[in-house]
Amino acid sequence: MDRLFIVIQHIIPQHLLSRLVGRLAALREPRWLKNLVISLFIKQFNVVMAEAEDADHTSYDSFNAFFTRALKAGARPLADSDILCPADGAVSQLGAIREGLLLQAKGRYFTVEDLLGGDAERAAQFRGGQFITIYLSPKDYHRVHMPAGGDLTATSYIPGRLFSVNGVTAANVERLFARNERLVCYFETARGPMAVILVGAMIVAGIETTWAGRVAPPPRGIATLDYCRPPEPVALDQGQEMGRFLLGSTVILLFPAGTVEFEERYIAGSPTRMGEALAHYIED
Repeated sequence: MDRLFIVIQHIIPQHLLSRLVGRLAALREPRWLKNLVISLFIKQFNVVMAEAEDADHTSYDSFNAFFTRALKAGARPLADSDILCPADGAVSQLGAIREGLLLQAKGRYFTVEDLLGGDAERAAQFRGGQFITIYLSPKDYHRVHMPAGGDLTATSYIPGRLFSVNGVTAANVERLFARNERLVCYFETARGPMAVILVGAMIVAGIETTWAGRVAPPPRGIATLDYCRPPEPVALDQGQEMGRFLLGSTVILLFPAGTVEFEERYIAGSPTRMGEALAHYIED
C-alpha cells in the first residue's frame, strides 16, 4: 500500500491538484458546504477547537481561515529558553549536520546546499551545525513562530515538486525536502545566522509570511530562487508569528556550528508545541 501511495504521487499532477484544492479551500459560499467540510475535518482529525481564539467553526469565512485559525491568549505560553519550538507538530529528524548532510529518514540524506537551492556560500554557514525538521499534521495549529528573535536578511523562494511530507513519503522519496517547493527565510540573531525553511507539500494551498503575505504559489512569472530583501527592515521577537501554511507541511531550522544544543528529550517522533523549550545556546 505504501508503494502504491508513492507511485501515485509521482504520476499525478501535483501542482494542479494542490492549486485546485487551494481554490476550493478559499471559497466562502455556499456556507452550508463550507461549514460541513470544516465540521467533518474537525471530527476526522480530532482538532481541539477549545484552544482556538474563536471556537465556533461556523464563524470562519472559509476553510483556509479555519485552518490558519489563531489560538486564544495563553494557549501556548513561551518557555524561558534560548530557542523555542516554532510550531505544533512532531520531530521528523534532528541532530548534527555532518559533511553538509541532513538526515531525512533511516538511510536517506540530503545536502544543506540542495535544501538552500544550490547556494554553497550560505550552506557553508551551517556546515557542522544543527538542524531539526518538524512535521505539521492536519490537526495541528498551522502558524509558525520565531524560535529566537532576529532580523530578516533575505528570503528565497525555491520552486519544486509537491510530494506529501509524511513519514511514509520521507522514508521512500529521495531528497524529499530538497525537491519540494519551499521558502527559505534567513535571519541574523544574537548568536549568528539562522535559517527557517517552510516546505510545501501535496495539497498545501499556500505559504504566507507576516511581512509579505502569500509567497507560494508565487505570482505568475516567478520561477527562480532570486533573493528578496524586504523593502523595510523586518525585526521579529522570539515567539512572534512569522508565517503560516494553508494546509499542513514541514518546518526545518538550521543553526551554525557551535551555537545550540537541543533539549535531550527530543528524538525522532517527539511531539512539539509552539513555545516549548527546544534548545539552548552553547556557552562561548
